[in-house]
Amino acid sequence: MRSERVRWWAVLSSGCAPVLLIGGWQLAAARQPGGFDPVRETISALASRGATDAWVMTTALAAVGVCHTVTAAGLASAAVAGRTLLATGGVATVVLAGFPQPVTGDSVEHVAAASVALSVLSLWPAVAGRRGGQPAPGIWWLAAAGLLGLLGWFGIEYFSGSARIGLAERVLTAAQALWPFAAVLMARRSGA
Repeated sequence: MRSERVRWWAVLSSGCAPVLLIGGWQLAAARQPGGFDPVRETISALASRGATDAWVMTTALAAVGVCHTVTAAGLASAAVAGRTLLATGGVATVVLAGFPQPVTGDSVEHVAAASVALSVLSLWPAVAGRRGGQPAPGIWWLAAAGLLGLLGWFGIEYFSGSARIGLAERVLTAAQALWPFAAVLMARRSGA
């Protein structure tokens, strides 16, 4: 029965996550005086202590984290290990929102929360697919490979001090926010 495997509120929460994330960074960037370069500057800069209306991105990040946690609870067709990682990523995103970047540099808390969130949100599909389950486990592995590849790209941009760090982060986090929604929709469509 569909409602036993994917709750209606998981569809809602998973659909809200990418809207909140992308809408949050768009609105927060528009509020920055003198413009904001989304290719060069990170999402964290929009929520940093020196940002104008930092509450916009901070609230969006916290809401996205809550959405991931709610989605994990409602996506019963996914393996427990995958759902646990998705929920962990959600909690880490809420914690990240609570430790904004300082005006200059990074804080240990911010980097640690971001590292956990980005890592587990890339890895969760690899352990979420069930053998013989719907959707097929292969799609989960493909999603994990794509997300881990994007995480690798972001890591290269971050550690090299690249001028494309903002672009890499936005592509990665958008994909991380979209995959739970896709997973929920596939599970509901398959009748799981």
